[in-house]
Formats: sequence, C-alpha cells, structure tokens
Amino acid sequence: MKIPDHWKHNFIPTNKINLHYVTCGQGKLMLMLHGFPEFWYSWRHQMAEFAQDYRVVALDLRGYNHSDKPEGLEAYAMEELVKDIAGVITGLGYQDCILVSHDWGGAIAWNFAYTYPTMVEKLVVLNLPHPAKFLAGLRTFPQLFRSWYIFFFQLPLIPEIVLQRNNYQAIASAFTDMAIDKSAFTSEDLNAFKQAAAQPGALTAMLNYYRCIFRDLFSSTQRSWNVIDIPTLMIWGEKDSALGKELTYNTDEYVSNWQIKYIPNCSHWVQQEQPKLVNNYIREFLRSK
Repeated sequence: MKIPDHWKHNFIPTNKINLHYVTCGQGKLMLMLHGFPEFWYSWRHQMAEFAQDYRVVALDLRGYNHSDKPEGLEAYAMEELVKDIAGVITGLGYQDCILVSHDWGGAIAWNFAYTYPTMVEKLVVLNLPHPAKFLAGLRTFPQLFRSWYIFFFQLPLIPEIVLQRNNYQAIASAFTDMAIDKSAFTSEDLNAFKQAAAQPGALTAMLNYYRCIFRDLFSSTQRSWNVIDIPTLMIWGEKDSALGKELTYNTDEYVSNWQIKYIPNCSHWVQQEQPKLVNNYIREFLRSK
C-alpha cells in the first residue's frame, strides 16, 4: 500500500524516551497500538478510513521500528508501557482518546484502561483477551500449547538468531503462515515488516516484551481486576492459532459495557486480513451511544 503524502511522521517524548508515530486527520484523538511483530504500518487500512473523522495517531511502541529502544528487561515492564501511552495522549494535547489496539497493543490497552480510566473514552481491542482471561487460559493445556512461542522467546540470543535468519524470513512467515487469506499481505507489506524488525536493536527489544511477561502476569494476579464501565468493543478473528476463541467468553464479568464481534475464517491478523469488516464494526461501535 502506498502511504499518502499527507500522512505525517513525527516523534514525541514520553516517559523519558521518544516514540515514533504516523498521523493523519483532525479532531478527536484515535490512538492505535500495534502488536508483535508489527509496527504502526499494521493500521494502514484503519488510518485511511478514520482520518475522515478523527486525528488518527498510530504509534511505534517502544523498542519497535523507529522508536527508542532502551536497554534492559525492566524497560519493557507493563507499567512502563502504560506510562508511555499516558505521556503520548497528554503530549499530543489531549485529555483522553479512543484507544484502538491489537495483540500486545491490546495488552497495554487493557492495562491502561484500568490505570487511567478517565483517559479512555472508548476502547477497541482486537484478538487479545482481558488479562484475567488470558491468565486463566494459561492454566489450560490447549492455550499453553498455543503459547509455546512465549516459552521459546525466554531463551537468550537464540530467538534473535532464528528471527533474523534468511533476511528475517520468520517475520514474514508469521503473517503468511497464520493468515487465512494470504493475499492480504503483499510482498511490499512483508518487506515493510521485515525492515522494521531489522532496525538496530529492535529484535531484542521486541522480544523483551515476552521476557517480562511472566513477571507482569505474576504481578497481575496480585491486583483486583474490578469491573470497568468504559464502552469496549472486542473484534476476534476466529481462526487465531495463537489465542483461543474461548478466551473471550464471559469478558462481561470484567467490562460492564462490552460487545464482541467474531469474524469467521480470519486469523490473528484481523485488521489487515478483513479491514473493511473491522472498519465497519469499529464505526458502528463509535456511533453507538
């Protein structure tokens, strides 16, 4: 996809680092948080749609693509990721936003909504369960089996070697192997993801999210996941090979104003594989009272 000339690249200081972002449109802030192994570009289809009505900002999360890559595991703890987002919103001159998220961006978005509820007007989460549901899922064999890669990523150095081998072919394969509609990813798209992962220090930074995950999950068991009343939409590609559909069940135990849209024959990469349908669901949600 050719990026329109009016989409602007910029950097914003937040939480002692600088994050790269791409923005288009004007109005209320719609902030988009990508997952692994992605970068801002995974929102290209949504940016083009929602820039008609919002100021859309798609971040490179810390460690990704052109954003800063602080050293050390502690720099990728969830509390730091959440602080990044608070600083971005205020740094852009807003008090709140519509928060749209996928995968790891969804994990950050859930935690952000609990930590800074007044800064989220509406929440959209794609293919990432509520943290309490994910933790419960990891106690079951089916989800443990699907999450094998999390344990592999705990190893030092070896995951980096595997991911960068053969010109970062494993990064491209993460999309094409999981996708149901493989035509959703052009060679240009796949090259963009590979180039982002090839930025100096990016692979280790990206993997450090996973290397912090058990510490974050353990600390999350110590907190009370009370019921939040932020209007929340979940969209779920049913053919997600990494996260089981059952992780979405009964999310209304934690979110009082919640709705779910399932998309059959669609993988984890839901907003890239079925962009028109995802955009329609998000727009319907934003129009609802």
